[in-house]
Amino acid sequence: MAASQDSEAIAPDAHAWRRLSRVVPILLAVAAGYALTLLVFYPGYVTIDASYVYADAKAWQFGDWQSPAMAVLWGLIDPVAPGSLSMFLLIAMLYWLGFGVLALMAARRSLWLGLVTVLLALLPPAFFFVGMIWRDVLFGVIWLAAAVLAFAVADRGARLRIPVQAVALMLIAFGVLLRPNAVAAAPILAAYVAWPMRFDPKRTALVFVPALMFFFALVPAFYYGILHAHRQNPLHQILVFDLGGTTRFTGENQFPVAWSADQTELLRGKCYDPVRWDTYWHMQPCPFVMDRLERPDDTIFGTPRLTEAWWRAVSGHPLAYLTHRTTFMRQFLTRSNLVLPVWDWLDPASAYGHRRYFRPLVALHDRLEAGFEDGNLSIIQFFYFFLVQIQAEDVVAGVGEASAGDKSNIARSDDCHFHGVSSNSSVRLGG
Repeated sequence: MAASQDSEAIAPDAHAWRRLSRVVPILLAVAAGYALTLLVFYPGYVTIDASYVYADAKAWQFGDWQSPAMAVLWGLIDPVAPGSLSMFLLIAMLYWLGFGVLALMAARRSLWLGLVTVLLALLPPAFFFVGMIWRDVLFGVIWLAAAVLAFAVADRGARLRIPVQAVALMLIAFGVLLRPNAVAAAPILAAYVAWPMRFDPKRTALVFVPALMFFFALVPAFYYGILHAHRQNPLHQILVFDLGGTTRFTGENQFPVAWSADQTELLRGKCYDPVRWDTYWHMQPCPFVMDRLERPDDTIFGTPRLTEAWWRAVSGHPLAYLTHRTTFMRQFLTRSNLVLPVWDWLDPASAYGHRRYFRPLVALHDRLEAGFEDGNLSIIQFFYFFLVQIQAEDVVAGVGEASAGDKSNIARSDDCHFHGVSSNSSVRLGG
């Protein structure tokens, strides 16, 4: 009788120990990954777009070109760690929350599966972006957290499941406010959050249209009804790009203005670049396009005249328009694109790009770019190369150098001085 009671007491202890032996290694691995993220990316690289968002947050005046939702969020968390650091810490926290919860769930089946899940968070391209303050990155980690949280409570009781599902749905809605063009995907993810145990296509189809209408109405209600954001016509940048593309493939001017012979020749050739839509804004010699479209005495950008010109070009030259769009999508999906600001990081004047623990990542990018183009780089080589680079930097660089660099390079919010903000920042990513 006594032996039976002892065995019953031992069984729960053994179960608790087995569970603890799986949870603790995962938590330690996630903590190590989070610490590595801070070590490599601190205090976060602020993109040009993010610098505008932060300026709006400090002024508490919003436009709709960059997401005012991100500006509001940044303004609220900025007192915690002023400048880039507050948003960087939030992005890193959400990133590792998502992978951490996913790893804990995987560890229920196998500890090794859970540890592999943590390692996946360190793989490119995801890990490369964690340190970039960019609304697309914030959007990604927020939707990652929403999906993982819903997945984690899928088989739990209603008392826990329903509040977590409500939080996940709010995260999805906030993601739409960050990226309004995600409005079509939001109802599908919301359906998964609401019914995570069974994806029913019929049920999802029934809720798709009402959910789409809700998310579609949410954006203007929040932007203009609550925040009174200034209308900056961000969609017209697409119209300009399309007019330029249609001009390129028809050989005829599609803009609602007349150009000189030299300008027309540039529009037919050099000024069209499927890699970037903003050639007509920033890349010489092509800014003459936006200089004319935004001329104060005869502004066309943001007016119905530009919309009408776009419609005439698309309806009158559908084949040229489709050729332009196909060219852009082929470039986007199959070739190298401008994503990582590596050229800016390599600039001798870049404080961020030459930080002690960030240099190995830039070297890793170059190695990956060359290796994947040659088709001879393995995942094992990726981890080995990364660790060797960090170790080499640690040996070469002195502790005093690192301390001095940290003191001189801390981002300050009072003068909006961020790491990496450059008016001529160039970016690249090997395909």
